[in-house]
Formats: sequence, structure tokens, C-alpha cells
Amino acid sequence: MSSKSLAAHSHPKLYAVTETINLPANFVLANALTKDGIAFIRDGEGMVARGEVTRLLATGPGRIQALAAQWRDLCSKAQISDTNPGSGRGLVGFGSIAFDDFSDWTSALIVPEYILGFRSGRAWITRISLEPVSSVSFDETDWLETWTKQVPVLLGAGQLDETDFELSVDSALAKIASGNLNKVVLSRDISAAIPDDFDPRPAISRLTRRYPSCWTYWVNNRFGASPELLVRVDHGRFSARVLAGTASRGTDPEVDRAIAGALTHSPKNSMEHKLAVESLVNALEPYCSEIVADEAPFSLALPNVWHLASDVQGILSDQSSVLELAAALHPTAAVAGTPRGVATDLIRDLEPFDRGSYAGPVGWIGADGDGEWVIALRGAVIDGGRVTAHAGCGIVAGSLASAELAETELKFQPIRQALA
Repeated sequence: MSSKSLAAHSHPKLYAVTETINLPANFVLANALTKDGIAFIRDGEGMVARGEVTRLLATGPGRIQALAAQWRDLCSKAQISDTNPGSGRGLVGFGSIAFDDFSDWTSALIVPEYILGFRSGRAWITRISLEPVSSVSFDETDWLETWTKQVPVLLGAGQLDETDFELSVDSALAKIASGNLNKVVLSRDISAAIPDDFDPRPAISRLTRRYPSCWTYWVNNRFGASPELLVRVDHGRFSARVLAGTASRGTDPEVDRAIAGALTHSPKNSMEHKLAVESLVNALEPYCSEIVADEAPFSLALPNVWHLASDVQGILSDQSSVLELAAALHPTAAVAGTPRGVATDLIRDLEPFDRGSYAGPVGWIGADGDGEWVIALRGAVIDGGRVTAHAGCGIVAGSLASAELAETELKFQPIRQALA
């Protein structure tokens, strides 16, 4: 399938210098967000970035592969200086990719000017430039800006209201009953107007505090806190986390445990989860010499929901980059359905909007091809003077439209609370 690269055919030569630094003991990475910035944070570790040196762009089918090829070309020409290389150091690109092959949203891989990183007790700063760079310094005050006080944003009805969403679920169930479809993931949207000077940093910071075990991301105007790791590659090893099956948390500890148990033993949720795991394993097998998935899902607790979760790990058999693996995986059964082609066609028929980068891969890649990409969930996008959020759920035989609508409300809670 074809794709369209929107970047120049000849990429510039980049220069990157990385130096290890010492951060104050009480330094919080999320406090270093900048208005024009980028962020990828989990459990207080990760990276924040500012400025932009260049960006790689692609649209259409094959857009992820196109970005991966452009990235390889860019890195092959780059001059990288780092006396202590490691994950996330050196030349790094941050990307946000459209969900659908035919989306109007342009997928992008952005190379920032400065990156501040912290992982496993080590901190570093990287400067990337079009001109040779001899050194880079860190000044804490440069990164700790005063943020604009957030004006509460109340998200309201989007293009697909609650009644029409339930009708779309019923239509999907009819398709499943016909025998051509096992699962489809349908979403709905909520939206609100925002002022010209809207600053998302307070909302992003709240997400890092309230959902520390999730991957808080901010790339190309999309931000959120995703619980779902699409794929991570680190020195020839990969890992992924599949989420499928959701239930609300209970306010009483005993009730909460009962809810988790019921989720684990739910035939509907177990089938939805099994399809998602099988889809991921089948997609990755051609790239791996070894692949192991959890024998049974475990209950993953987030502040507002329980998820059925399975971890998948393995060893790569070739030099595939994290982006190339993301291309093989996307869209997973957890965000599209199965069979993939039938599910994505039905999504186009039943959803009255372009998902854009919602449920698409978002993350980062290093010059060595290692990196970390999650699925852009539990968040929102800023576009055209509005902020819009999406939430979806897996429809399988036995689903009830009213229950699926309630599940979308659960999944909207993180972004509603962050913006309120």
C-alpha cells in the first residue's frame, strides 16, 4: 500500500550533544513542561522537550513505515556526541500517528531542540541543532516557567451523541451476528471551545499525578495518560501490554475486589481480551525469535477503572526499529477489532468523525531504533480553537449498548477531571 511522505526528500544533517546532569532532589519532571513542548512521562521518569529543529511527515497507508524510513535516513547523516549513551539519550524523535489509513490528520515525527530526561536515577540534557554543537548546559530556571492559570473546560456533546452511539453499537452487534466480525471498537467524542491562550500544562501535570502508572504524553497537540503500551524496544528485546475488558472501581474495598473478580471471570470480557492478545502475538511473530504472553490476564487497577491486562515480551530476530514494530501492530484489536479490515471498515461507516490521532501510536524513537510507543487513549487533542476527547469500547457478541455507553463515560473521567 502506498503512503505519502510530506517531508523534503533530502533531510538535513543534525548535530546532537548529550550530557549527564544532576537534578535537585525535589525536581519534578512534569514541572518542566514548556508551552511549546513535548512530554512522555511515567512514574516520574521520562522526557520533556522544547523547541523544534525539524519534523518528518507522512499520510496514508504505510505512513508509519514511511516515518521509520525517513528516521533511518535522518539518523544515518546525524553527528551524535554522548559520553554515556543510554535509552532516550542522543538524537530522539517524538511522534503522533493517525489512527486510520485514510485520515486527514498528518502523522508527524518531531525532533525538538532540547530534551531533558530522567530515568533510573540518571538525568541528562540533549541539544539538537542544524549546526555543530560543542556542549550543552542545564539551568533549572530555564525549565521552570510560570504557567497560566487554567480556566476550567467542561467538555460537552460532540459529533456523536449518546443516543446515536447506542444505535451504532446495535448496528455493530447486527454485523457480529452475521458472522463476518468478531469484535469492533467504537468510540464517541466530547468537545469544548477553548480560548486562544489555552495552556494544557496544568491538565497534563494533573494527569501525571493522578495516573502515575500510565504513560502521560504530549505530542503534536495531543495529550493524555495512556494505560496501554503498544510496544517498547530496548537493545533487541520488546515488550507490550494489552488491555481489553473494563469495569468501574468500587468505593468499598470488598466490593472493589468483587468487581475485579467478576471482570476476570466475565465470558464477554475474557473473549474480548483473548482476541486482542492473539492479534498482537500474531502480528509480532514474524519479527521475533522468542515471544511469550501471560497465560492468563491479570486485573490492572487504575484510579477509576479495572482493566484486564496481559504482558507480552520477546526477543527480536532482526534489526527492526520500534516504529517498524508499531507499523506491524497498528491498529491492534484492542482499538480496532478483528478481523482488522472488516472492523476498520465498520468504524468508518458508523463513526461520523475522523479519529485523527486518537487511538493511534504516540511515543518516541532513538537513533538506535529503540523507543517506547503507547496507544493515544484517555486524552484529548487541541485543534481549531477546540479541545476534543474520544473514548471507545470493544463490541463483541453479548455486549449491551447501555453498558458500552457507561464504559465510555468511565474512560472520559481522566480527561474531564484534568480539564475541570
